[in-house]
Amino acid sequence: MACGGFNSNQSLVHSLCRFVGETVTVFTKSGGVSGCGFTGVLFGINNDFIQLVTDFGSSPAHPIGGPNSSCCRDIDFDNRRREPFSLGSVCDIPIDKIAAFCHNAV
Repeated sequence: MACGGFNSNQSLVHSLCRFVGETVTVFTKSGGVSGCGFTGVLFGINNDFIQLVTDFGSSPAHPIGGPNSSCCRDIDFDNRRREPFSLGSVCDIPIDKIAAFCHNAV
């Protein structure tokens, strides 16, 4: 984690460190869909990138196990298709591509 040692982006990195574990929105210096911003939980920071968890994975169908705990597309007991579980997603954003960083005031 870059919260102790800083590079040329030290002010931004230092500010971002305070929001690890919080939901934030990051706008990047880019066009298209990526220019609309990324919202997620700030998960990690180093001198080059930040990591946002933008989608959390789904929980198991049955936490103890058994016939309904499979994470794969499968046939249920009444022959209905089950959708696969989501694994979630993480977005790595280069520090030097951040145009704006939005967070809650409190």
